[in-house]
Amino acid sequence: MNEVSNTEESSVLPEPLKDLLDSLAFDRKVEKDMALYNEGEPASNLFVIRSGKIKISKLTAQGREMTLQMCQTGDIVGEPGLFSDNAQYMTSAIVVEDSVVGVVSQQTLEHKLVENGTLAVEFMKWIGQVHRSTQSKFRDLMMNGKQGALYSTLIRMANTYGKEDVNGIFIDFPLTNQELGNFCGTTRERINRLLNELKKNRVISFKNGYITIHDLQYLKDMIDCEDCPPDICRL
Repeated sequence: MNEVSNTEESSVLPEPLKDLLDSLAFDRKVEKDMALYNEGEPASNLFVIRSGKIKISKLTAQGREMTLQMCQTGDIVGEPGLFSDNAQYMTSAIVVEDSVVGVVSQQTLEHKLVENGTLAVEFMKWIGQVHRSTQSKFRDLMMNGKQGALYSTLIRMANTYGKEDVNGIFIDFPLTNQELGNFCGTTRERINRLLNELKKNRVISFKNGYITIHDLQYLKDMIDCEDCPPDICRL
């Protein structure tokens, strides 16, 4: 199988920033279902994912969980609290599988960035990239409705975990219909119907929790996809 795109490489910080974070971090093992932090808690640390996967989510006004991002090795979570007085985490970070994270004090990192203007600029550029990715997800959800949100999520899954084979693009990351619903802000039942429609039209197939996309262009055409670069259009 061939990778559809190298999103892992595009999401990694420039080497000088990575070296700085490595010099400040201490590694910690975290078990599946643990919370690195919860929405509303004081934002005191950020976390470099050494291995494993971390889910970033937020509760809606109706109490429904909305999954914003699925982070993996090389990603950083918890960064929005930097350079903010009395900052609180605006999201929750839940461990999806047993992981190792590097824990970095936000206060210590702020001091180091103040001392090195070049690194500070590079870090702000990276944060801007993360925000653009988040904004593009909200755009897809708001402009394309629940169906379009699913199609957008499938495209992002292809960019992040997709592997090309003779049948199409195999998504090498299993998600339940409930988990897909959390990405799209809708119910498991609605996702069931939409996936079955796509299967009926031979756009996708699924087996044992894994999805294969047979017609990626159909999904893109249905939401007028702008073909954003993979560092923006990712899960």
